[in-house]
Amino acid sequence: MKKILITGSAGFIGSYLMQRLLKEGLQGEEVNLMGLDNMNDYYDPRLKEYRLKEIDKTAVGKPYRFVKGDLADKALIDRLFTEEQFNIVVNLAAQAGVRYSIENPDAYIQSNMIGFYNILEACRHNPVEHLVYASSSSVYGGNKKVPFSTDDRVDNPVSLYAATKKSNELFAHCYSKLYDIPTTGLRFFTVYGPAGRPDMAYFSFTNKLLRGDTIQIFNYGNCRRDFTYVDDIVEGIIRVMAKAPNRQKGDDGLPLPPYAVYNIGGGQPESLLDFVQILQEELIRAGVLPKDYDFEAHKQLVPMQPGDVPTTYADATALERDFDFVPTIPLREGLRRFAQWYKHFYTAQN
Repeated sequence: MKKILITGSAGFIGSYLMQRLLKEGLQGEEVNLMGLDNMNDYYDPRLKEYRLKEIDKTAVGKPYRFVKGDLADKALIDRLFTEEQFNIVVNLAAQAGVRYSIENPDAYIQSNMIGFYNILEACRHNPVEHLVYASSSSVYGGNKKVPFSTDDRVDNPVSLYAATKKSNELFAHCYSKLYDIPTTGLRFFTVYGPAGRPDMAYFSFTNKLLRGDTIQIFNYGNCRRDFTYVDDIVEGIIRVMAKAPNRQKGDDGLPLPPYAVYNIGGGQPESLLDFVQILQEELIRAGVLPKDYDFEAHKQLVPMQPGDVPTTYADATALERDFDFVPTIPLREGLRRFAQWYKHFYTAQN
């Protein structure tokens, strides 16, 4: 039985990954899971509590433990690794959000830089079979060439968040090379779905429309995003977890870094205007908004914001080649599931 640590387990992607592993194991083998999350209040804590309850329901009778703690707490991380001797670690914990990184950079340095360093050090002193970690499509920054390939240069970040994610990749490469730690970074592209992050456009737009506020569509609606449904992200993570980069030696007798990076994205970028149109149709279908809702009165086209990029577009051919997987869930189906969940969750809360 593999012993697996998932950091950020009360987060959006982490909670889905936890439930999937508890239900199906890894490659059909039951797993012993530990979840770690600091439960911060960057967004509505009720969502994290809801996700933990969903995990608890799935975990009945199965080997699972949750620890409330922070990646930046080196003593805690070292103790957990020493006591548990994890086989696989999936680091999803991070301070998320591009715009928030402009206002509050300290949170990103603590969580995304120091926290990830603590994980790498713990893997160094308590060897693991595989460290999988979340990177981000934001590392592509202002790249003009699309689709974005992992072969492209990524040295022009336009936000501190992006810079911390690129730094994670550099840290991982260094530790893979020096200490022969198998690491795989996953560049996620605009993840969405039920119980997601309220600061993401589809969620924040829904909240604002329900309050009667105006939604702002950046770059006058000319941005495109490669939306990727959360179940597709989780499927990609699970396939990657089970297949670590090979350890091998180079001509000099020293280890070649067992290091890899992949994009996980739908490969079908949608314009923000089309996205908003689909979202409003599905919110009406689910009964979140009335059929006669005046969307035009609540939409405003505005200029590009600092830290934003005009297009994200994943070239996921390497993921398909190595893991026989490409995301399959279309935007309308994903937004329909979100709208149905939103109706149920907020009706139950009120």
